[in-house]
Amino acid sequence: MYKKEFNTIVKDILDNEKFINLNQELHHGITRYDHSLRVAKTTYKIGKKLRMKNLEETTRAALLHDYYTDSQFKEEKPNERLYLHPELAAKNAKEEYQINALQENIIKSHMFPLKGEKPKYKEAWLVSGVDKIVAIYEMYRFKASLMVNIWVLFLFNLLIQK
Repeated sequence: MYKKEFNTIVKDILDNEKFINLNQELHHGITRYDHSLRVAKTTYKIGKKLRMKNLEETTRAALLHDYYTDSQFKEEKPNERLYLHPELAAKNAKEEYQINALQENIIKSHMFPLKGEKPKYKEAWLVSGVDKIVAIYEMYRFKASLMVNIWVLFLFNLLIQK
């Protein structure tokens, strides 16, 4: 039941060509598409259990919280993108969808307290927390193992060349 209901809420976003292109963007060792989907699904499940009143809006904003591409940054360094992307994601979401004040705050505040607006709503606090938990999991599960594999290959190549 959860999956069908979730898919109904976000179908138009998942079918959007610009959103689909997030499959080409690396993020935490996976794609930005997969990360955003994981954050939205987790937010939906928790919100459903908490019987959140604004579950649909919250789920959609969770899916759009990282709605940007690296090509939209011209001269910013990767660490600067970390601080700038919430505003860009909100701008992109507003151009494509009907975003209300709750959703805009969710997107702009998902990096709090590192950067961005302070969450004004319990839904924004939820998405911010879920994003951090999911990011930690992804960094550990995908990016760390990727880095270990790269180092093993590097050391192997170094040893066989002697």
